[in-house]
Amino acid sequence: MLQVQDLDLRYGEAQALDRVSLEVEEGEIAAIVGANGAGKSSLIRSIAGIEKPSAGKILFRGRDITGWESFATCELGIGQVAEGRQIFPTLTVAENLAMGGLLPRARRKARQALADVYEMFPKLAERHRQTAGTLSGGEQQMLAIGRCLMGQPELIMFDEPSLGLAPLLVQEVLSTIRALHRRGLTILLVEQNVAVSLKISRRAYVLENGRIVMSGPGEALLHDDRVRQAYLGL
Repeated sequence: MLQVQDLDLRYGEAQALDRVSLEVEEGEIAAIVGANGAGKSSLIRSIAGIEKPSAGKILFRGRDITGWESFATCELGIGQVAEGRQIFPTLTVAENLAMGGLLPRARRKARQALADVYEMFPKLAERHRQTAGTLSGGEQQMLAIGRCLMGQPELIMFDEPSLGLAPLLVQEVLSTIRALHRRGLTILLVEQNVAVSLKISRRAYVLENGRIVMSGPGEALLHDDRVRQAYLGL
């Protein structure tokens, strides 16, 4: 479904991504793990069309989308749940969700999508008139996921979805990701909880200083001594 080929990204003189290549097959969970500053968010933002790579290609279903604007990648079926949630705090829950359903690809099924989101997250249904900025951190993450789902994505990229959440809420978020996968959605997951993300992913990539240094099945990397020492403290 997704191919990244020899992708370079620079911020001025600083190189954030250096010849990064990866693949995500349809219907799988793929994880990207690495330390803070490794380039994980830069990679997600490049795929989403927020950052413009200086070299390399991004292919979605075989179509070259390198350098496309973010609204065009969304319309193609690439959704993103951004780091820090990035909801509209002064809008209500219902208004935030409506914003997610404005894509032309999503308008025809917006009513059914809203019903599906409320079924998945009953708290959002209960608080549909509440201002989003007054929700708890966990509820705001639910809203961010729900808003993404309103756009009818085929691939969802999660950028640090558990960041800042209590352990119990982290488990809820990861359970939601697994549930979305069971529904047939393809997931690209950037997550600070390395052990959990490797455990639930079919394939995984280790990113260090903007480069992919290891890749393989998630379970295999979970038991790799180098990964365990560098990221799990074992």
